[in-house]
Amino acid sequence: MSTIRSRIEEDERRTLSERAVLAVASKGRERDESEDDLRTCFQRDRDRVVHSKAFRRLAHKTQVFLAPEGDHYRVRLTHTLEVTQVARTIARALALNEDLVEAICLGHDLGHTPFGHMGEEFVARYQPGFRHNLQSVRIVEVLEDLNLTWEVRDGIANHTWSMPMPSTLEGQIARYADRIAYLNHDIDDAIRAGILVEDQLPEATREVLGIGHRARINTMVGDLVRASEGSADIAMSPDVFESMGLTREFLFEQVYLGRVTPEVKEQVEGIMTTLLEHFEADPPAEGFGDPRTRSVDYVAGMTDRFAIRTFTDLGGAAVLGSGLLG
Repeated sequence: MSTIRSRIEEDERRTLSERAVLAVASKGRERDESEDDLRTCFQRDRDRVVHSKAFRRLAHKTQVFLAPEGDHYRVRLTHTLEVTQVARTIARALALNEDLVEAICLGHDLGHTPFGHMGEEFVARYQPGFRHNLQSVRIVEVLEDLNLTWEVRDGIANHTWSMPMPSTLEGQIARYADRIAYLNHDIDDAIRAGILVEDQLPEATREVLGIGHRARINTMVGDLVRASEGSADIAMSPDVFESMGLTREFLFEQVYLGRVTPEVKEQVEGIMTTLLEHFEADPPAEGFGDPRTRSVDYVAGMTDRFAIRTFTDLGGAAVLGSGLLG
């Protein structure tokens, strides 16, 4: 008897590119499961990520701006949704598997710490080798045991540019979409915050990528689709890829690093170090591994506001003072 899932799988065979990963061709899960009547394996992965606790916590984790006073600044969850939207557009244009792309993108940042990349820096000092992408994999494999397919876990693990290229074209799309999304929305947020104006952006950004949020995204996405059609890998034209890199360097200097005051960095370091040391000495009841690993898992999973509240409960309120996190 035909199921809805089998009809979806047949549609994939009929409509997707020969370069796409079909759900029926997945390398599978670490533990075998019976198939669902309604959803393909990648659709089930997407749903498992969305219903996870780690996904819900993204709503209260910093993207770039710590404790912003406006309602329209991105947080880790809205970043994730923008990455997913960009990636699905690319996947559909290239006739690749949108469900696989979506599952990877929705899960790619589950392992991010509170306080953005600054928080990750202090966790990595405490536990050398810590990376948010690998922590994302640990969440889906161990901490929440979602038993996702190999292709989704590969895409999550390798979405950062310091890692090998993902094994699937869908995973490669997620890697590019992450960068396309954050460069554009971080420019948008920086302009909203009064840190930048369009005229301050590098000449290559304005001349090659365009002026304005919409124009830049259209340029990057359109260029990637054209360069990737018929190619063995997902790629961009040299000019656009180079301009994207120059834009990223500019943002690191002017936004990601240049705007963080020593006082704020000291506050974040104090919060993270205090929490990590406390929960190593008194590990959470739930967890896996030695006390240090359990502490890292617990603290890295905190939202910004929960980390601040826990730190305050431990007697650290005076350290916060009147700074950005106070």
